[in-house]
Amino acid sequence: MSKSLHQSLAGAALPPSLWAATATEAAPTPPCTESKTVDVAIIGGGYTGLSAALHLSEAGVKVCVLEASEPGWGASGRNGGQVIPGLKYDPDQLRVMFGSAKAEGLIDTIGKAADTVFDLIARHNIDCDAVRNGWIQPAHSAAVMPTLEKRAAQWAERGAPIELLDRDAVARRIGTSAYVGAWVDRRAGSIHPLKYCRGLARAALAQGATIHGRTPVIKLERQGQRWLLHTEQGAIITAERVIIATNGYTGSLWPQLKQSVIAANSFIVATRPLPAALGDSILGNKEVVSDSRRLLLYYRRDAEGRLLMGGRGPFPDPQGPQDFAHLERSLALLFPQLADVEYEYRWAGRVAITRDFLPHVHEPAAGLTIALGYNGRGIAMASTMGRCLAQRLTGDGTASASFPFPISTIQPIPFHGLQRFYIAAGVAYYSILDKLS
Repeated sequence: MSKSLHQSLAGAALPPSLWAATATEAAPTPPCTESKTVDVAIIGGGYTGLSAALHLSEAGVKVCVLEASEPGWGASGRNGGQVIPGLKYDPDQLRVMFGSAKAEGLIDTIGKAADTVFDLIARHNIDCDAVRNGWIQPAHSAAVMPTLEKRAAQWAERGAPIELLDRDAVARRIGTSAYVGAWVDRRAGSIHPLKYCRGLARAALAQGATIHGRTPVIKLERQGQRWLLHTEQGAIITAERVIIATNGYTGSLWPQLKQSVIAANSFIVATRPLPAALGDSILGNKEVVSDSRRLLLYYRRDAEGRLLMGGRGPFPDPQGPQDFAHLERSLALLFPQLADVEYEYRWAGRVAITRDFLPHVHEPAAGLTIALGYNGRGIAMASTMGRCLAQRLTGDGTASASFPFPISTIQPIPFHGLQRFYIAAGVAYYSILDKLS
């Protein structure tokens, strides 16, 4: 196999961000310098890989995680910290897509995805500023509100704690008069994403997993009944099973995998901590928000009272504050009272977007499992995916049959090399649709 992006990240410093500046110290994850044999080798030290490693280790499986930089270097250490259950599709849509019988397991799993995160935090005593006060999805126009009401009703039928808000209630809860209504999903919450990632790593290490940072895998080959993972340092990891969990930073380690997702940039800005008199009127209950626009805006308060806002940005990585101006304009429009606010942090990270907006699980060869593509719901879904993969790898035939995610073949996106143009065209198209609605 050719060299992968996973290799090029070796030794890369953690990108500057609010999370990098305020995270707890990382546990030691030294490079792998000696060859070893394990039951399961995991490529990628983000939420999927670390959750899988933790759950596998708890089941007595010998696990080794190989990360090109350090755990949390990618999206797991750069996202907005919103823990939201579910997928882009509502339960009724999933039933149509997969049939009622097959959809039920998936719907149940994604509905409990936030539970996975907060259960892990509680069980392993992870200090990550966890708050579970719900997610507000406000309607940017009256035309969208019926869709949100149907979404809320479908989850309410399944026992989810939901609430509907009118215009005045939204204004009081969020602190802006820009929306006409909303629904609230109390299953959701927020965390410090890098603290959580490092907490997962510590928990996995405590259970006996081995985690090696700055250890790119440069070649993956099958030899008999085992896999050989060749690292940049020259060490070879021999494993019966392999999980590839590199998501938005996937390279060319496995054919066509990188071409099966669009690695879109998500940009985030964070203000300085807001004065109490001003900040109390904005998300005083510490809910998280992502609105109903196709090019959605998502925002929340952090533990120190900053207001964070995120959204899509251009395909290239940002080069300076000017690349975040669109988010700062949006924040000023939503919250005119913050027109003169100062910004303390600006950063970006890659989100893996699939063509069908579903997570993808592939098993292209015996003993190899690949999982990626969380489409902006990575904290809850990747943590859940890691748990489900561990159950699939350690369970009997019943466990495999009950695996909730569909197994698919790798399908490269046509003309993937033009993905920056896909993103630009998509942004323009959805922007028009948002304005029309």
